[in-house]
This record gives sequence, C-alpha cells and structure tokens, in this order.
Amino acid sequence: MITLENKNYNNKQINNKKNISFRGNVQPLTGLAKAADIFIKSQENLSSTRFIQDTATNWFPKAVFARSKADFAEMSFLEFLESGIFYFASPLLGEKLFRNKLFKNFHPENIKEKINEQIPKSVEEITNNAGLSEEIKRRAIATKAGIVLACIAVPVAEYTLSFAKNLFTLKTFKKSNFNNIANLNKSNTEKEDKAQQDRVERSSKRQLKKAAVISAAGVVLGTGLAVNGHKSDKLQKIAKSILEPGKSLAGAIKNKGIKSEKILNTLSKFSLDFANSNGKLALSKGQLALTAILGLFGYSKAAQDRGKLDVAEVWTRVPLVVFYTIVGSELFEKAFGKILEKKNAFPDILKKSQEGGFTIPSRAELPQLADKIANAKNTSPAKELARLTKEKAFISAVPYAFSLLFMGFTLSAITRAFTQYRYNKQMKDKTINNNGINIYNQNQPNVFKDFENIINS
Repeated sequence: MITLENKNYNNKQINNKKNISFRGNVQPLTGLAKAADIFIKSQENLSSTRFIQDTATNWFPKAVFARSKADFAEMSFLEFLESGIFYFASPLLGEKLFRNKLFKNFHPENIKEKINEQIPKSVEEITNNAGLSEEIKRRAIATKAGIVLACIAVPVAEYTLSFAKNLFTLKTFKKSNFNNIANLNKSNTEKEDKAQQDRVERSSKRQLKKAAVISAAGVVLGTGLAVNGHKSDKLQKIAKSILEPGKSLAGAIKNKGIKSEKILNTLSKFSLDFANSNGKLALSKGQLALTAILGLFGYSKAAQDRGKLDVAEVWTRVPLVVFYTIVGSELFEKAFGKILEKKNAFPDILKKSQEGGFTIPSRAELPQLADKIANAKNTSPAKELARLTKEKAFISAVPYAFSLLFMGFTLSAITRAFTQYRYNKQMKDKTINNNGINIYNQNQPNVFKDFENIINS
C-alpha cells in the first residue's frame, strides 16, 4: 500500500512542481548536499516521481521475500496498479477529464470559466466568497459533487483490484490454490482443484462487471448533479453531503442528543472533496481513507475464494498498512518533529505553528532562507543552503526510512513467516489426527488384552 503526496507538519501539502535550480546568489549544491536535494525533490515533486518512489518502497521488500514466480507476479501486478490508482486516477479523471473536459461545458459560456476556477476550492471558501454570484456558487458546488460522484471508479477500482489479481494469476499460472501460489509446501505441489478454479474465475469476473456498472452509474449521476444541482435546494444539500459527509453526520447525531464537541469536530473534518494542489484537483485524505478501507475489504473478499490461509495473511498485514497509510505516517512524522523541537534541533528549518503542528520550508524557499541567514550571520549563502538542504532531507528521511524498513521489509517478512507457520501447523495437526486414529486402531486389541490380564490376576 502506498502514501499520499508529501505533507508538512501542519498538514498542508507542499507541491513544488518546478524544477528549481539553486543559482543566483549561491553556487550549485555538491556532494552530500546535492544528494539530499535530490531526495527532497523526489519527496515534493510530481506524481510520476512519487509513483516510482513509493511503488519501490512497497514493491521491493515484497519482491525480496517473494515465495514463487506466481507470488512475485501477482504482487507486482497489485502494487504497480495500486500505485497507479492512487497517484494518477484522481488527477486524470477528476482534473483532466471531468473538470477541464466534460463538466466544464455544462455551464453557460459567459460564466463557465469562473465556475471552473472555483472547483478546487472548499465549499466554505466558495460559499463565503462575496464576489461570486449565487448562481456561480451553486453551480460550482454541484459540479464539485458531480466530479466526486463521477470519480467513484477510483475506490471501486481499488476494491476490485484483488479480484483482477486473482484472475491474472489463474490465467497466467493456472493456479487458484493459495498454498501453491505461496509455495507453502516446498516438497510437493498440491493438486489444483478445478471447482475452486471455476469459482475464482466466476467470482472475479462478476466483481469486475459489477465495478464497471457502478463506475458508469457514478458518471451518469455525477453528470446529472453537475447539470441540474444548482436548480434545487434539495440537490444543493445532497451535493454538500457528498462533498462533506462528516458535517452532515455530525449534524445528524447532534440532533440525536450527542453534544461531545470532540466527537462532532472529528466527524466534521471527514470530507470526500478533492484536495487543492496549486489550483488543481488532487487526492484528499478523505478519499484516501475511503479508497484504502475499501481496498482492505476487497483484499479480504478476494482472498476468501482462495482459502483460509490467504484470508489470514490479508488480515495479518493489510489493516496495519491501511492504518499507516491514512494516519500512521503523519503520527510518526509529528512525533519525530516534537522530538526534534524539544531538542531544539534544526531551528532554522523546523518552526512550531500556531495550530500546534510544525512548518517546514519547501525546497523552493530554501535559497531565500539561506540568503537571509547568511546576511544575518555574515556567512556564505552556499554554505547555509547546503546545511539547510541536509537538515530538511534528514527530517524527511527518518520517517521515510521507517516506512521502508518497518512497513516494507519487516512487515513483509513477518507476514510470510506467520503464513508459513500457519500452514506447517495445519499440516502437523492434520498428520497428528490421521496418525492418532491409526495408532488407536492398531493398539486397541493390546489395550483390552492388558486390561483382561489385570482383571484375571
């Protein structure tokens, strides 16, 4: 499982999309500072760079521990497509196709550009903008909700991906038995069950067809909402509920008598609206959570077709991965930031925010900050820039290393070890049961003979 694009410690995304060259008042970086800059760039750059980096983080450890050709192939199939869903599906569908191609044309020519400009903004920003007419506000909110509905294919694809993986393995390697795919019996491959293979194929194809129908329905409903959502107060309410279901739920439970501000505030923050990435639509935390959780249940449901050990392996690994994907990485980053802040480490880079979090300058801001520090300390801007670059890279590298070592290698190794242990125990228990019956049958006459001798004596 993969993570969202780079976050700083006050939960605001840094999306530096320019290929910045550190020149001007300072010399180009060299040595370790240059390597640190390359790492920072990969953390803040476009989806293609993040796709390669995070796919490698999740794919490489599993590739190292692959148990067979089939296991390696289906794991690679899953990881690369899953990363593609997270990093490219939302920008391609939400931003390029629906926002700027199709839905843009649903509005009058004289206001469609103004409406389109509002799409990346939050419902609150649109509603409170006094410079917008009521029609533009209503059309923008309805269109945003329509785009979210039309992009239902993204979480649906994540749910269905495991079924596609099962079908891929079946067609490519003629295997549906998880024990054979994972090579759990090193000395003797189990015979494939034709009935199980047929069941896996039927289940996978049924889920893929269902996904296509749901995705098409999402586009139809989203189109209808974008076209007509501004005409009705009821449709406006539905549109806002789609974009911010947490607020709707918080309002509903408040009416039921639950007054806890902590619960209400937590619920209110859950949103299915897109994140605003420099005026473009990007995957948000709410969308990530929905997609990752649906992926967990998709993994589990598809595993049921291939046996109990596959299900057990899924529930050993995936819940932890989902938790880490949604909140775990951020919690670790915040904890690491607090440790550094208490030690007063990197004070020029790590600043405490008013919200209680931490702010870190982006890569683009480092040269200007280096100049400022150099002027204050009467030092070399190049020297300060190299120091700041290495410090920033270190702050990002520690959580990244944790992700690679623990969520990658350690978790993969533990998962595979537990699966092998379960299989070995299963086989041992089966052997003991079978041998126990045989031993009892063989020894039964002698037992009664000994008992008879005792009585006669």
